[in-house]
Amino acid sequence: MAFFPGGSARRTTTVSTGPAAGTAVADSAHVGDIVGALGRIGQHDTAEGRTRGQRFKMLLAILGPGLIVMVGDNDAGGVATYAQAGQNYGMALVWTLALLIPVLYVNQEMVVRLGAVAGVGHARLIFSRFGKFWGAFSVGDLFIVNALTIVTEFIGVTLALKYFGIPRAVSVPLAAVLLFAVVAGGSFRRWERFLFALIAINIVMFPLAFMVHPSVSTTAAGIVPSFPGGLNSTLLLLIVAIVGTTVAPWQLFFQQSNIVDKRITPRWIRYERIDLWVGIVVVMSGAIAIMAAAAFGLAPEAVGAFTDAGAVAQGLHDHVGQAAGALFAILLLDASLVGANAVGLATTYALGDTLGKRHSLHWKISQAPLFYAGYALLLGIAAAVSFSPDHVLGLLTQGVQALAGVLLPSATVFLVLLCNDKAILGPWVNTTRQNIVAAVIVWSLVLLSLALTAATFFPDISTVTLEIGFGVGALVGVLGGIAIALGKRRTDRAAAERTAAELGGLDPDQIEELDDTPLSRAERKQIRDNDRDTWRTPALDTLPRPAFSPLRTAGMIALRGYLLIAVALVGVKIVQQITG
Repeated sequence: MAFFPGGSARRTTTVSTGPAAGTAVADSAHVGDIVGALGRIGQHDTAEGRTRGQRFKMLLAILGPGLIVMVGDNDAGGVATYAQAGQNYGMALVWTLALLIPVLYVNQEMVVRLGAVAGVGHARLIFSRFGKFWGAFSVGDLFIVNALTIVTEFIGVTLALKYFGIPRAVSVPLAAVLLFAVVAGGSFRRWERFLFALIAINIVMFPLAFMVHPSVSTTAAGIVPSFPGGLNSTLLLLIVAIVGTTVAPWQLFFQQSNIVDKRITPRWIRYERIDLWVGIVVVMSGAIAIMAAAAFGLAPEAVGAFTDAGAVAQGLHDHVGQAAGALFAILLLDASLVGANAVGLATTYALGDTLGKRHSLHWKISQAPLFYAGYALLLGIAAAVSFSPDHVLGLLTQGVQALAGVLLPSATVFLVLLCNDKAILGPWVNTTRQNIVAAVIVWSLVLLSLALTAATFFPDISTVTLEIGFGVGALVGVLGGIAIALGKRRTDRAAAERTAAELGGLDPDQIEELDDTPLSRAERKQIRDNDRDTWRTPALDTLPRPAFSPLRTAGMIALRGYLLIAVALVGVKIVQQITG
């Protein structure tokens, strides 16, 4: 419903007959009214002049992509990883969650801008701006990790329903059919309402947390960084897994495409940022509740003996009571369904972007057969793999989260490059502060995976050695950042001098005077905001591809080579754990 000043309201319907002319939007289903689970906003409506109540109703209509992508974070792998952290280390790793809050927001906020401004998915932008080689690199990794991630979601379904006595032969096919039926209805609103219903079930995390009588002081002490038992490869693998399950690469692809599919445009970016913060609060609350349930609810003899999330549910049943075990199993089942849905859609959205085919929940099966066939095939393969032996599946769950953590720096590098591409984002490009924060995040993730690599190669490496390595790595990052900043300053100065020459020999410092007008600061801000609210990415085939400098190309190739080694080492660590 679209709301108008004066408290009156009337329904508007905008039917799109094709992609927006002159913009990057490629699928006609991505243009039109915003039709969300909790309301509707007309394509040409704005928030200007609305009352607070009307703006709140608009926020409810926007609510969705940020909340869903964050709750999808607490999927089966997330539940298992947080439970393992709680069972094996108590609340000593809460600090990892606290440090991930800015990582979550910075990464996903960049995705919000890309989706709303460009009107196309993440995969399409990467292929368009960096070419087929780097596009295949980015999307290829996504497809592999996502397929394995969906396997872990079916593992979660199996373990959760096994607690209630339902065998795998029934639970897995039933979940696959349900997941496909929800997506294949040809209605974005119906799909989003179903996801909201699943998200509402997360409320069970609060009674579950209270049942285990958590210690507030112990939980608060976990905010202080520490390495219980020493910084060894096992602990590092778990920390990388926490990073990978909390800030997974699939999130970037899902949220950007989901924002596009919901038809959110730049004028609603401020509302979508609120949606994102709501999701972050929910995901962090759930992660802490799960960690606390395992830390405080299991018998003392279970400490350090994590096997899988199903065993945690049974342990809560035996030590706390039937209700606690049932609530944990329900939370695991719910997380698995939300995660499988979101990860599956992230993959098929990217497939549609890559092949240039229709990929929207607004289309019916007959209108977008490849989109729905890809989703069904992905579910089918993952469901089949989930029938592997239990001991393999248990370690696969943690391994997939660790792989996601290792691959995250690569995904974030592409994200930062796109958010500095003025041809794509125009007035919405990253600020200097946003780039500094993003650079710190990328380098921190690289250092973390380097530490995992070192600990895998040298199992007896000491905590002090690793801490020294982190310190040296941080120093290298600072010096590298300074060098990059100085290089960029020289480049900008050279560009200003070229512009000055084109303008008749003006001094670069005089160029800014050309923009002087009698407008007040408020008037300038209003003009800038209006420009930002209406600016959209031009058609991608009209934009020249950005040139890679030799240094940037070398850096990208080095990152790719390192990631191949890091992924192999994660595999080595998982095999070591399987073989004892």
